[in-house]
Amino acid sequence: MSSFAWADLAGLFGHFVLLSLLSIGGAITTVPDMHRYLVTETAWLSDSQFSASIALAQAAPGPNVLFVAVLGWNVGMSAGGGLLGGTLAWSMAGACMVASMVGILLPSTTLTFFATRWGHQNRHRAGVRAFKSCLAPIVIALLVATGWILTISHGNFSHAPGLWLLTLAAVLMVWKTRIHLLWLLGVGAVAGALGWV
Repeated sequence: MSSFAWADLAGLFGHFVLLSLLSIGGAITTVPDMHRYLVTETAWLSDSQFSASIALAQAAPGPNVLFVAVLGWNVGMSAGGGLLGGTLAWSMAGACMVASMVGILLPSTTLTFFATRWGHQNRHRAGVRAFKSCLAPIVIALLVATGWILTISHGNFSHAPGLWLLTLAAVLMVWKTRIHLLWLLGVGAVAGALGWV
């Protein structure tokens, strides 16, 4: 992991502000650029820390955006020396968590509030209807990119047919049945723990 100093806090905040304005379809759609920034460019997190942060936050109850808080927390905690780093680690973790969450929430929430009011007042215009229709493929593409980044961070999948089969089975079950997604996540966790995938 590369070094992180208090001065880097502004850079972390600024990057999440920019991502906030690009988060069409939610913060999860900006995961590819978060990965590029936090893992590849700055090396503040490893691939496994990044993926584990998202998995942990997604498994926990609450809003989807909580993964950003976990990412920020892990950046600060790692920079401060981990759980045994004392007050420095805990304060850096808290500051990074707040910087990333405020950065991702404030601009998009403000823009959404005003754009939604304007869009509702002008919903009869053809341009507004066309804009809403064009957003669906963009959101789907961003979600596919997110899935791809999280998938390739675990290594070469061409040698793991069990993972492909498990993924295909989960997709089909979500699509064709009413089984809750948490059951499928549990099956995947058990399969991984037993070493089947």
